[in-house]
Amino acid sequence: MSEQPNLGDCLRNLRKHHGWTLQDVSHLTGVAVSTLSKVENDQMSLTYDKLLQICAGLGVHVTELLSGDSKQPSARTRRSVTSATTTLRQLTRNYDYHYLATDLVRKRMVPILAHARARTLEEFGPLTRHAGEEFLIVLKGEIELHTDQYAPVRLKAGESVYIDSTMGHAYLSVGDGEAEMLCVCSGDEPDMEKTLLSITDRALTDR
Repeated sequence: MSEQPNLGDCLRNLRKHHGWTLQDVSHLTGVAVSTLSKVENDQMSLTYDKLLQICAGLGVHVTELLSGDSKQPSARTRRSVTSATTTLRQLTRNYDYHYLATDLVRKRMVPILAHARARTLEEFGPLTRHAGEEFLIVLKGEIELHTDQYAPVRLKAGESVYIDSTMGHAYLSVGDGEAEMLCVCSGDEPDMEKTLLSITDRALTDR
């Protein structure tokens, strides 16, 4: 009869199955990296409350974690309907952002409805850059995309672009009125939305 895997093995198997680092698990659960490392190396046990905290952060049931089962996880059933209560507005010098589906936490795909306000690079200031990738489609008006790697390109309503967000980039409004666009950002970070919001907060502080 095979031995039942211990907690450290179960946690490590689950973490590796999802491609998480110890830092990722710590961010998701609020448990220190040092504690998680000691658990995985059988140097520390956990109280039941702490075990529940980890399971809640990782979105698994206690029995699923302790089973040591690294098969495909159960299908998730989250959804978010766009409304005023699930939308967060952030007005910056260059964009009027409307973050959508904010009732879903720890998203790795962040949908944003935005209006481009700046019309020149001088007005825009330093190019924006962050981890991940993004897809943008113009809903109304016309924009001009500037990056630090390619020549500028203009996009009209219905046209789209996919870029690596690590490139410096700026979306300028070049048509009549402010351009409206839908941007979907994604990345490997456990909470991409929080990362993007922190970048916006820093930009507001630096103004």
